[in-house]
Amino acid sequence: MTGAASNQPSKWTSELFDCMNDGENALITCFFPFITFGQIAEVIDEGASSCGTSGILYGVICCLLGIPCVYSCTFRTKLRSKYGLPDAPAPDWITHCFCEYCALCQEYRELKNRGLDPAIGWNGNVQRQRMGQQQEMMAPPMGQRMMG
Repeated sequence: MTGAASNQPSKWTSELFDCMNDGENALITCFFPFITFGQIAEVIDEGASSCGTSGILYGVICCLLGIPCVYSCTFRTKLRSKYGLPDAPAPDWITHCFCEYCALCQEYRELKNRGLDPAIGWNGNVQRQRMGQQQEMMAPPMGQRMMG
């Protein structure tokens, strides 16, 4: 489930201001950005950091410094690196500094559009992938039926 970036630059699957493409996530991000950030961070870090820990750290930085973008922009950079995405529409730190919530929503949608659901965490995504592989292995070969 590691994301290997190809040699070809990829494009973002949605634009920065397409927040309402996922209205539920947009509302959660608007009122509780630390939840969205924690979910994104856990998936991007492949479970190395938990949603709770990342979300709390985001909240603490927000409360103490008032600029959580200094932390959140680093995960946009990791996401771009993982999938070969362009540094657009602006450098990561500028995107997060001026459009924090839109950037978080775009990163959440990007993961979802690439088959990873931040809402279920890294372990949930790994488990879902394993279940899919097991179902593929149990399916009869093409042109054959299971007798029972």
